[in-house]
Amino acid sequence: MRSKRLVYRPKLRPPELPSCIVNIIADYAEEKRLFRWINGKIYWSLLRENPAAISILEANLGKVDLDCLSSNAAAVFLLENNTGKIYWDELSLNPSAVYLLEKNLGKIYPRGLSPNPSVIHLLRDNLNEIDWHYLPENPAAISLLEANMDKIYQYSLFRNPAATYRFGDNLSDMRQIDIQIILDDMYVDLDYLSSNTVAVYILEIVPDIIYWSNLSSNPSMIHLLRDNGYEEGIFTNPAIIQSNKHEIYNLLVYGHVKNRGKGYKSNKTRNRHSKIWQNTGKYK
Repeated sequence: MRSKRLVYRPKLRPPELPSCIVNIIADYAEEKRLFRWINGKIYWSLLRENPAAISILEANLGKVDLDCLSSNAAAVFLLENNTGKIYWDELSLNPSAVYLLEKNLGKIYPRGLSPNPSVIHLLRDNLNEIDWHYLPENPAAISLLEANMDKIYQYSLFRNPAATYRFGDNLSDMRQIDIQIILDDMYVDLDYLSSNTVAVYILEIVPDIIYWSNLSSNPSMIHLLRDNGYEEGIFTNPAIIQSNKHEIYNLLVYGHVKNRGKGYKSNKTRNRHSKIWQNTGKYK
């Protein structure tokens, strides 16, 4: 009986590409989707506000009207050529639409600009048009707020990640703060605190004060939402969008997607060369 002849087949390696070319290809081929743990119905009326979901929205314009994208910071390029579809009250909140707002001041409601950090120069020049109820949410308006503490709705400060003086001099080191003093403060609105991106430590230490509706839109709390559930407001949260750019980069550089740790199925992943991103049909 003749023995089988062993044939040496060297592994094919991808051609080496300059890193700048790899990055360009990865940027071009990048796809985004919701994390798999976001289950059930997609609330397009909320997802339309999510700047990280712009590629998903572009692919599903039949489910999202252009006039519903006016507050989305990543959708300005779609609105530029469709100004008739702009909802100007919502555009007033859009930090990326400054030049559109400046060219169309007659169409906007001036008080609607108050929470927008990109138009602080307009607010300084038009103090009579400021809505002091919403200005405390504006992270670029700290000096205005400090000079007008008697005019503002102080509960709203707890939506503002830049209002660190309400917590102390060093908000980055929350462990130095007496949590009970903050919770007993008459100006603390616990509902608003749940939407503050720098209040992570307080909310983790005292989870009973969490207001889940506001927490669902907080990108700094995505780990709590993943492990404990969420409400429909999560569709406005930029942190729920997953990119496959890293997989594309590894495929171009190494010829396969690198092992990502425990539970990783390398054989399955390496056979995905012609289809990097598995289509779940979630957006159909």
